[in-house]
Amino acid sequence: MWRWLAALAVATISVVAQQTSYDLVILNGRVVDPETGLDAVRNVGITGGRIAAVSSDALAGRATIDARGLVVAPGFIDLHSHINDEATFTLAAQDGVTTALELEIGVPDVAAFYAARRGKARVNFGTSASHPWARAAAFGDAPPAGAMVPPNGRAMETVAGPGERGEIVRRIEHELDAGALGVGMGLAYTPGATRSEVIEVFRVAAAHRVPVFVHVRSSGRVEPGSSVESISEVIAAAAIAGAALHVVHVNSSCMADAPECLEMIAGARARGLDVTVEGYPYGAGMTDLKSAVFNPGWQQRLGIAEHELAIPETGERLTPESFTRYRAQRDPRLVLVYTNPDPVVDAVIVHPLTLIASDAVMQDGRGHPRAAGTFARVLARYVREQRSLTLMDAIRKMSLMPAQRLDRVTATARRKGRLQAGADADITIFDPATVSDRATYAAPTQPSVGFKYVLVNGVAVVQDGRLTDAVPGRAITSRDER
Repeated sequence: MWRWLAALAVATISVVAQQTSYDLVILNGRVVDPETGLDAVRNVGITGGRIAAVSSDALAGRATIDARGLVVAPGFIDLHSHINDEATFTLAAQDGVTTALELEIGVPDVAAFYAARRGKARVNFGTSASHPWARAAAFGDAPPAGAMVPPNGRAMETVAGPGERGEIVRRIEHELDAGALGVGMGLAYTPGATRSEVIEVFRVAAAHRVPVFVHVRSSGRVEPGSSVESISEVIAAAAIAGAALHVVHVNSSCMADAPECLEMIAGARARGLDVTVEGYPYGAGMTDLKSAVFNPGWQQRLGIAEHELAIPETGERLTPESFTRYRAQRDPRLVLVYTNPDPVVDAVIVHPLTLIASDAVMQDGRGHPRAAGTFARVLARYVREQRSLTLMDAIRKMSLMPAQRLDRVTATARRKGRLQAGADADITIFDPATVSDRATYAAPTQPSVGFKYVLVNGVAVVQDGRLTDAVPGRAITSRDER
C-alpha cells in the first residue's frame, strides 16, 4: 500500500512539473551548484527572475535554451571592480560576471553611485563606504573626475586630528546608512592613517555589522612596513573591534610572502576570526602612479624598482627619469606593476581560502586585462590546462564564496552564488572546452570567449555568445532585509 502511494506521489510530481510553464527553461545542461554539490545533467526552470525548479524531469517554458554540452553555473560575483561604468559592466558580462561590486576603495558618494546606475546596468552592482574618500572630504578635498582613488596629497598623508577623525567617522556612517555593503579601506593610499584611526574605523564597521575590505598598508619584505606586518595590523584590528575582515588581492599585497600571509589568515580563522581573502590570476598589478603608493621610499616598501613599472598601452618600462616625468603630470596615470611570478600567483589561486576577484580597472579603453578576462582565465588556466582546480572548486571560488562574504550584510547575497530553487536567476552558461580569456596587457579590452549565455535576474545579457541590449542589473545594498 505504502509503495503504491509513494509511486503515485512521484508520478503526480512529475506530471505537475511537466504541466508547469516557466518563463524560461534551460535544457540538458551540466548544472553545477557549489552549495549542494550538485554536478549533473538537469533542466532549470526560471520564473519571475528566480530559479523555480532544478529537475531531471522534462520542463516546459515560454522560451528555452539548449545547454547540451555546456556548463550551467551560478553567475560569477566580483567583489572588487573599479570604475563601474557601462564599459566595465559590458566586459564583465562577457566574462560570466552577473554582479560587480566596488568594495576595496568604495566611492565618494554612495547614494549618487546607486542612483546613477539604477535601470541602466547590465549586471548587479554595489559599493562600500570609502575610508579614503571620507578622509579626502574631512580635509576639504573634492574628488577629481574619474579618479579611482584619491590622489596623493595632504588629505592622504596627514595624520588626522580629533576634528578630522570625527568627520571621517561621520562620513563613513552616513555612507553606510545610504546602503553601502561594508567599509573600503585602502591603507596603501592613506599613509597618514594611524593604527588608532584604523581601529576606530573597524569599530564603526563592527557597530554596523559590515565587513572591512582592506588593501593593506605595504607589500614589501623590509621591516618596518613588510607585508607580514601589514596583514598583522588588520587582523589585530579585526580582533580588537570585532569586525569581519576581507583582505584584497593577497598576491599583489604580499607578493613573495603570499604563502605566509595566507597561513596567517588561516590561523586567524582557526581561532574564530571572520577573515576572508581574494586573489586575481595575473602576474602584474595596476594602480595610479600619482597615488601615495609611490611616495618617496616606495622602492623599499614594495621591494621593486622603476623598471618593474610599465605603461600598459605601450609596454614602456619606466626609468627614474620617466617615472618622475609621468608622476608630475596632472591627470591620473595607470601603470602596470610587475611583482608576481607565476608560481606565487598559481599558489594563491588554488589555495582553499582564496576566492576570485578581478580588481578590474578600465578607463577610456585603457587598463588591465583582468577587467575582461579574470574569470575565463581561471577556468581555462587552472581547470582545463593545469587541472589544479576542479570545476566545482573554481565555480565555488567565483560564486558561492563571494556571496557568503556578504550574506550577513544583505539577504540578497543569500540568493546569489547558488543554482537551486529560490535563488536569483543569475546564471552563466559556458563551453568548458573553449572558454578562455583573450585580453592582454597591450589589448586589455578583448572580451572573453566561450560564455554562450549570461542571465542577470533571468534576463539574457549575453545570448548565443553575443551581447544584448538588456540592462536588468539591480542595486545590492545593506538596506535589503538581512
